[in-house]
Amino acid sequence: MPKIHTALGLSLATLVTGFLLGACENPDNTNNTNNTNNTNNTTDTSQGLKIGSLLPATGDLASIGQQMSAAVPLLVETVNACEGVNGQPVTLIEVDDQTDPRAGAAGMTKLATLEKVAGVVGSFASSVSTAAVSVAVPNQVMMVSPGSTSPVFTEKAQQGDFKGFWARTAPPDTYQALALAQLANQKGFKRVSTVVINNDYGVGFEKAFIQAFEKLGGTVVNKDQPVRYDPKAQTFDTEAAAAFAGEPDAVVAVLYAETGSLLLKTAYQQGLTDGVQILLTDGVKSPTFPDQVGKTSDGKYLLAGALGTVPGSDGKALADFNKLWSEKKGGSPGEFAPQAWDASALLVLAAQAAQENTGTGIASKVRDIANEPGIEVTDVCEGLKLLRDGQEINYQGASGNVDVDINGDVVGVYDVWSVETDGKIEVVDKVTPTPQ
Repeated sequence: MPKIHTALGLSLATLVTGFLLGACENPDNTNNTNNTNNTNNTTDTSQGLKIGSLLPATGDLASIGQQMSAAVPLLVETVNACEGVNGQPVTLIEVDDQTDPRAGAAGMTKLATLEKVAGVVGSFASSVSTAAVSVAVPNQVMMVSPGSTSPVFTEKAQQGDFKGFWARTAPPDTYQALALAQLANQKGFKRVSTVVINNDYGVGFEKAFIQAFEKLGGTVVNKDQPVRYDPKAQTFDTEAAAAFAGEPDAVVAVLYAETGSLLLKTAYQQGLTDGVQILLTDGVKSPTFPDQVGKTSDGKYLLAGALGTVPGSDGKALADFNKLWSEKKGGSPGEFAPQAWDASALLVLAAQAAQENTGTGIASKVRDIANEPGIEVTDVCEGLKLLRDGQEINYQGASGNVDVDINGDVVGVYDVWSVETDGKIEVVDKVTPTPQ
């Protein structure tokens, strides 16, 4: 269910389902729509910046989406406490994309054509972002994804498909695949197999990993017969057996948590995992994933000893972000929360730099405020003040330096994580991909 945040208040709006509207409309933020589901937005935001978020509160990626989605309203509240953007409060409309491309497209249609937002933080799943960006671009809505890592977006940007209305604060999987390939090589694995979710994320990662691992001298034993599972499948006996066939040293599993846990549990139950290292990725790094996979009859975690990679956070603003999170919400932010914070920051800072609350304005200034030259700033409020004063800035984020290139990509560092015997996930190392 979508939520609207105006200044520090909250109100509810419904998620529209229906047909995609492809007409090109300028999101001039003049819409102040109430709906029949108790939307109660009493603040006049006709002149203010309106943004949306399109993240998975439910579905296959909910365990990670719920960790990251709280970062966006926290950013909006922070900005509105320091004079907002272009002299007005920022309004946020949150939509649950359900980890489903159809729901994501419908959500973006609502955000773009009914709410007339200028920018959107989202989505997380690459397949959902693919569906949503096809609605965002013709409606001139700037999308900044905190987690869609498929290399396909780089290719489409190079072809001019996005017209500048796309960026992301998590690096593409060409880098994570290289990081995982280098990790596998460092661990001495010579023969590996792959099993991936059959969508943009899984297949794109698989392709990049095979290329990187082979360049390092490794062999992918099922390269000619890849194992790709249906995201809507309920049983995985065939896929599990195929993934572990051929006596690999390790199995690279590029999964989503809900379905991926079932696949791995099936492999363990079939006795396929003995002596085989499990290598995982960002799609399943959540505190609940080891419990989802389950335990043996004597209480040992099936996933204990698994290793994985995930985009890390090493930005200059990270310490302050963690402190703010602790003060406002308690505890520590979850996976991709720093990337979601930075995606939100890019939208508001670019709107202020453009001195207009439109998607075209934001798209024209995203790279300007994210890259050199300019005064380095880690505090969003400081950045907004400098921009109001006519200064140029170079935003340094919580996730990293967020230097956005011409394709909307950033380069990052990766955490290496492991599942401990008690089922807890611990970061045990960092790896920065070395281009081959």
